[in-house]
Amino acid sequence: MKIDVLAHVENLSQLTPSYASEKSNWRSRFDEDDVLWLQLDKQDSSANTLSEAVLQELNEILDDIEKKPPKALVIGSAKPKGFCAGADIKSFKSHDESEMTDMLRRGHAVLDRLATLDMPTVAVIHGHCLGGGLELALACRQRIGVKNGLEIGFPEIRLGVHPGLGGTYRLTRLINPISAMTMMLTGKSQYDKQAKKQGLVDDLVERRHVENAVRKAIEKSAKKRRRKFSNYMLNMLAVRKFAAKKMRTESEKKAPSAHYPAPYALIGLWEKFGANAHKMQAAEIQSFARLITSETARNLVRVFFLHQSLKNQTNHHTGIEHVHVIGAGSMGGEIAGWCAMQGLKVTLSDQQAEPVAQAVKNTEQLCRNKHKTSAETRDALDRLIPDMRNAGLKNADLIIEAVPENIEIKKALYQTIEPSMKADAILVTNTSSILIEKLTDGLSNPARFMGLHFFNPVSKMLMIEAIGHESTHTDVVERILAFTRDIGKIPVQVTSYPGFLVNRALTPYLLEAIVMLEEGIDKTDIDAAAKNFGMPMGPVELVDQIGLDICIHVADMLADSLNKPMARIPDSVRKKVDNGELGKKSGKGFYQWKNGKAQRDSNINGKQSGKEGSDHLIDRLILPMLDACVECHREGVVKDLDHLDGAMIFATGFAPFRGGPLHYARTRGVNEIVTTLEKLCEQQGERFKPDQGWQSL
Repeated sequence: MKIDVLAHVENLSQLTPSYASEKSNWRSRFDEDDVLWLQLDKQDSSANTLSEAVLQELNEILDDIEKKPPKALVIGSAKPKGFCAGADIKSFKSHDESEMTDMLRRGHAVLDRLATLDMPTVAVIHGHCLGGGLELALACRQRIGVKNGLEIGFPEIRLGVHPGLGGTYRLTRLINPISAMTMMLTGKSQYDKQAKKQGLVDDLVERRHVENAVRKAIEKSAKKRRRKFSNYMLNMLAVRKFAAKKMRTESEKKAPSAHYPAPYALIGLWEKFGANAHKMQAAEIQSFARLITSETARNLVRVFFLHQSLKNQTNHHTGIEHVHVIGAGSMGGEIAGWCAMQGLKVTLSDQQAEPVAQAVKNTEQLCRNKHKTSAETRDALDRLIPDMRNAGLKNADLIIEAVPENIEIKKALYQTIEPSMKADAILVTNTSSILIEKLTDGLSNPARFMGLHFFNPVSKMLMIEAIGHESTHTDVVERILAFTRDIGKIPVQVTSYPGFLVNRALTPYLLEAIVMLEEGIDKTDIDAAAKNFGMPMGPVELVDQIGLDICIHVADMLADSLNKPMARIPDSVRKKVDNGELGKKSGKGFYQWKNGKAQRDSNINGKQSGKEGSDHLIDRLILPMLDACVECHREGVVKDLDHLDGAMIFATGFAPFRGGPLHYARTRGVNEIVTTLEKLCEQQGERFKPDQGWQSL
């Protein structure tokens, strides 16, 4: 009997294992050709991860294989969504460097046994094959990818480490080593045809052709595989040294070595040991163990779990299948396209036909950018339905209003559309600054209304602020949280408060940069200080990215709504807006913009003013942001400190390696920060007065 290596768990559970001992995480069966089909099925988990228990059981299976060798071994996954999502990251949190070294050596020994089996070994990969899952696949002689949805990659760099179970030396010997290093340094995945072109899989087939592909692979495996001459040449010492230098330069632009040691450790491994697999393996183990126990990695692992916590806030079922979006501008159009890409039926309306047509065109391009197949793109576009007459309104489960940020316009719209909505439909407003309760006047059913603040660009920003008000029904909040999860976003639940969380915390940071400019401090020095702290972009450049007009609008709103003083917008900045100098979108703001990039007279590192001067700039920029976060927690805008940290990381890019603004504050020392704020208050004014919430942090 042949076994479908992609069969679902319920079918596999009917099979009797060939080996005497039942395994908790592996399912096995011989077929009529004496081929052992082994499937990873991680116990009590919806996805496979490579834990110590999984590897130990694999080691026991290899014992049996060596005692009674089959004709061939085929390794696949019993999970419908993918092969293996990577190593079990929870295990990273509880080991010191010595313990991690020992654990890695045990893992390497298991995969080395698999790699040296004297028989054909084939990995059949569907869905995601990441990190440790890819290292498992690389230990097999051949890999067969299943078309549509295949994703292969090493994302470890995002956790502050590099591959640690043989990935560094196996990948650089399997494919073009420059491509291999680029994959590991960027953490970017390869999809379907990309994976085949790179040589990550030997064959790429439809699911129904897997068995035939496996048979061919087993026959082909009898022939000795030769390493490509080009790969051999690219691994020579002179080439490695030249390429490593360029890699360090490129890495420094996005992951400064002062904050992110992993890329440079990986480059050093390959540069020094790329021609010797055994030495590179030993060095990989030591390097990984050292990195994973560093503060940077611990904080990045913390960020990973913050992401999981935000994503898994609810187990609620949405019941949302049809979304109606009103307003096809830059935000509404992309919200509609994104929802259609996630499998929802979407009707999109606007007063003008042109923005609706543009939204459809942008969605098609986005599908290509997200590596969707032609069929998937066609299906997404079929689900995105132009609806100039609001015909979809009456059948929609969720209505997303994305009209201009004006209370009266929004309220007038609600009066028009609410009578046509289904009784159980939910209405949300995509607002970035309007207090939700101010929009409820006149609603006949305010319990089914709330805010949903998407960030721009929707396709790239993970975070969404879900804003309820006193009358919002609990079930509505739960369904909206589940909706954001189902469309691949992560929500932070916030109360209605001026600026909510993100704009309330980010605005003082941006305003202080503008004040510094007015004082005569060079913009490159200001932006350099923020980037040296770990922000992805300097605040002056960020103001230009957002738009000076939008920043002024939010700043004025907060100044009118908060008891605490805000930095004053200089008249010179208001004049820039009056003159049409809005930033990136107009081609000129604080910077000149060309082809979407800020033009600088000097390097972003700016003029070095010494550590003391740089620290002072950083404190002036960062501490007001931290103080606003403390205020938001004290006011109950966000109840969970970890969720607050996660929201600021995913929405603003707050230095991930610092673990979040409040985690950074506690690490640095609350008393030290309060003292610094008090000094700044004396020097700069009441806007630096520490919030009373610091005392209970």
